[in-house]
This record gives sequence, C-alpha cells and structure tokens, in this order.
Amino acid sequence: GGRPTCILLATTGGLFVRRGCRSHSRPIHHGISQRMNFDAIKLELYKNMLTSIAEEMGVTLQRTAFSPNIKERLDFSCAVFDGTGQMVAQAAHIPAHLGSMPLSVLAAIEHTHLAPGDMIALNDPYCGGTHLPDITLVAPIFVGENGKDRDKNRSSPAKPTFFVANRAHHADVGGMTPGSMPLATSVIQEGIRIPPIKLIRGGQLDTDLWELILANVRTPTERRGDLEAQLAANRIGERRLQEMAGKYGIAEMEASMQELCAYSSRMVRACLREIPDGCYTNVDFLDNDGITDAPVEIRVAIEIKGDEAVIDFSGTAGQVRGSVNAIYAITLSAVFYTFRCIAGVDVDVPSNAGCMEPLRVIAPEGSVVNANFPAAVAGGNVETSQRIVDVLLGALAQACPERIPAASCGSMNNLTVGGYDATRGRDFTYYETIAGGMGARPNRDGIDAIHTHMTNTMNTPIEAIETTYPMQVERYAIRRGTGGAGKFRGGDGVVRSLRLLTDAEVTILSERRTRAPYGLQGGEAGKPGRNAVRRQSTEQLLAGKVSVSAHEGDIVQIETPGGGGYGRKKT
Repeated sequence: GGRPTCILLATTGGLFVRRGCRSHSRPIHHGISQRMNFDAIKLELYKNMLTSIAEEMGVTLQRTAFSPNIKERLDFSCAVFDGTGQMVAQAAHIPAHLGSMPLSVLAAIEHTHLAPGDMIALNDPYCGGTHLPDITLVAPIFVGENGKDRDKNRSSPAKPTFFVANRAHHADVGGMTPGSMPLATSVIQEGIRIPPIKLIRGGQLDTDLWELILANVRTPTERRGDLEAQLAANRIGERRLQEMAGKYGIAEMEASMQELCAYSSRMVRACLREIPDGCYTNVDFLDNDGITDAPVEIRVAIEIKGDEAVIDFSGTAGQVRGSVNAIYAITLSAVFYTFRCIAGVDVDVPSNAGCMEPLRVIAPEGSVVNANFPAAVAGGNVETSQRIVDVLLGALAQACPERIPAASCGSMNNLTVGGYDATRGRDFTYYETIAGGMGARPNRDGIDAIHTHMTNTMNTPIEAIETTYPMQVERYAIRRGTGGAGKFRGGDGVVRSLRLLTDAEVTILSERRTRAPYGLQGGEAGKPGRNAVRRQSTEQLLAGKVSVSAHEGDIVQIETPGGGGYGRKKT
C-alpha cells in the first residue's frame, strides 16, 4: 500500500513524560496559547509552508538514500520544530516515528551544547530514541535578528531559532542477528546504542564517530549512504527555514507556529467535547514476548471529562524478558496517533504539539508500555505499538462507535534476512514490514493488503528485492478470505513467499498469530497470521517470533492477518 492520508498522528503536547537519560518528568508543551485573534488565511498559509518543508525533506531523503528499506519502502519520517523543541509541522510519514521524535529533539537540547553548524545523532531508546534501528538526526537552526543566517563575523544567537529532524530505520545496526531485530532479552544485544552526540560539529563531520558507527554494523556501505541521505534532508529543511525567516521575519514565524499549535489544541478539545463524559476501559493481549508463550496484557482506562482526557495504562503487564517492551515515547506515539485520527475524521487538524495539549498519559514505570533499562525493545516499537492502538480504539468504540473501525492486522509482520551474498561478494541484510488487512469501518469495508496504524510504509517492490538481495519472490498475493465477516467486511491480508538463494539467518517478529484481530458491533474477527518455511516437499510452521538458520533453496512464507469485520452480517 501507499501512504494513505488518513494515517496521520499528533505529537507531544500537554502531558508529563519520563524522558531522556535521567528519570524525571517535565511538561513538554511550551505555553500553547488558546487565544482566538488570528488571521485564518495566514494560518493556513503557514501550515502549508511548514508542512511542505517536512515533505521536501522526505523527498530528499528518499531520493538520495542507498538502501531499499528507505528508498523503496519509505521507512523514514521528517518534521519541523520551533526553538523550544515543540513540533510545529510534520510530513505524512511514520506514526511510530513522528509522535516520539520530539523527545529526540528535547534530548539533543538537554544533553548537548548546541552551536551553529551542529547536527546531533541518536538512537538510544532510553535517551530520546525508540528502538536501535531508528537513527535520528537533529539539526538546530540559528537565525540572525534580521531573519538571515548569522555568519562568522556576527555573534551567534544563544539558542536555536528552529530545529529540523528526521528519523530513518536502518536495515542493520549490529546486534545478535542480521537486521538488528533479534529475540533479545536486553537492549545491549540489539545493536549499537548512540546517545545524543554531535555527528556534525560546527559544520564539520566527526570522522572518528562516523567510523565508530560504521565499524559496528554488518553493512557499512549501505549505512554510510543512508546516513548521508539523512544529513542532506536536514540541510534542505534548514535552507528552507532560513529562506522563510528572511522573507517573513522570525517574530512572525514564531507567532504563527504558536497559533498553529493553539488552533490544533482547540480542534482536539472540540472533538473531546463531542464524546460523552465517562471512563472507558479495554484490555487486549500480545500473543507472547518471544521468550515464553504467556500472553502479555495491555490495559487502558480513558477518562473523558469535558474537553480533556486522561489515558491511564495502570494494570498493564510489567516489562517482560523478550523484546516487546515499549518505551514511554512509543506509548505516547500510539496515543497521539489514535486521538489525532478521531479528531480528524471530519476536519483537517494540523498535526503538531497542540493536538496533545488536552491529553494526559499515565504509563507505570517498569511496565511493558514504559520499560526501564536494560529491557529489550526492538519489538515494542513495531508490535506493541500496534496493540496499544488496538486497546485504545477498543475503548473509544464504547464512547464514539460511529468513529471507530474494527481491529486491523495488528502486526507489522517484521521479517529480517541476512547472510553473505557470494554472487555480489558482500554481506547483506534485508528488512521489511509486510502489510495486512485493514479493519472494517462503520460505513464501509476494510482495505486489503495495506499498512495500517503505526506503520505507514510501502511493501518493497519485487524488482528491488531481486536486484539487491540473493532472494527470489515466489509469491506475492492477497490472502483471500482472511478479513472478518460482517455488515462490512474486514480487509484481507497478504502472502509473501521468498526463496533464499544462499544460506541465511531469518528472524520474524510478528503478532496476531494466536489472537485474532477483533471485530466490532457483531462483526467477526479477522483470520490470524501464519509463518512457515518450506524445504523441498516439507513445510515447517514457525512461531510468531522466531530466529532460524535457513538454507539455500528454502522458501520463507509470511501470511499476514486480515482485519476484523464491522456489524452483524445479514442472513
């Protein structure tokens, strides 16, 4: 699937977070104004100008990237921030990235001394990151009083005027298994951890740090190309903001950024006022943590009171041994995404910090939705985030059923394959998330074979796979009949079969293999997913989370879940 415009999300706003390398809480909105005296036309112009900067950053990143995961599958995100680290605009990229990226900007502010020409790299989940394959680059932008970039002959502003940032999923950052999505029990096993550190200092690349990062990955040439693309994307964002500042002035830009956030806050509050006051609860489960077979409970209580909401995950399971632990930033992302979606059903709500100003999130420390170091977290970013959305939507379906679809696929169906490619004479790592069925909606069927909720990527084209990796696509098809029945049918999942042309290590992190995506209002559940490897005439079923040594000629087959149905089917 492509990047549907409905898959947008909000970002950090009026809530308290456990942040960074230190355990403490602080508000991460910055005095969002609620005033009403604004120029609506100017506001719309600024919304589109700032969003276009994030979009252009994304185009630059895609066109200059090296790996199919970024160039073809579009596993990256870009956003624009004001001088305090408050997000003011985003492109329609990856929900799991964007809702958590403001914490990366805040980590850069808190843990480094920023100066003109700097660029900060980080991926540490416990210090502004999400999971280790997601490397974020943060660029502070210093603008002079006249709206032009200060040169060496002028004194620099004490603080950045704006920030731009981008995050991209790298197909390997070291760790136990190729692709850096292992069945780990500690984050130390998952790859290289990068705290907030200056990769570019005063406009000059820190070559020692650069080489240190590349020395700890399996595919350094690919990583070099993708990191260079991220650097280029931030430079484009910086250039465009400098141009805007030169044309409109800093004061007007800052005021308009605040007005945009205030406008989004008012729109979300208006949506909350339409929902009946009350406390709405729901429970759902992850199949397991990949180490044991025990299901992992995620529980939420959403209290709506007037134009505010408290989202409380108390009672959720404690952090587990496996890698499905989510850090707090991921839980925030899932909340942001969910409420941005329900607020944007009928109107276009600008996606910025103001969207979450009316919300407060409670996630107990040491739980699977707010894990503590050194918990493994690779699967929390991709799988637990999806289940958090399912739990939230299930609770909100009690409050506003006319806005809420049945459960979608509920898994990113992560597949990593790695080994040595003798034909091309190099190591390789392939990573992909595979689409599934979308849940049926209150007024129409779900969509077949599409990425939903916290993922928003493309499937890797067959041509890109076979050109780049020692693999052959045997089958790529819609998995017919897997969507749940109902008045409106859930979308069908996908079948993806890959023949290995060399020995390789295969790791799968997937969900909804034992617990099916739920239907709503009498609709039936979607069909669970299925993983297998075929060797000659035999088929071996694989667990939802598994790492296996596969051989040349083996066929790895991923069958993704369908979405749940909506409403009772007429007989």
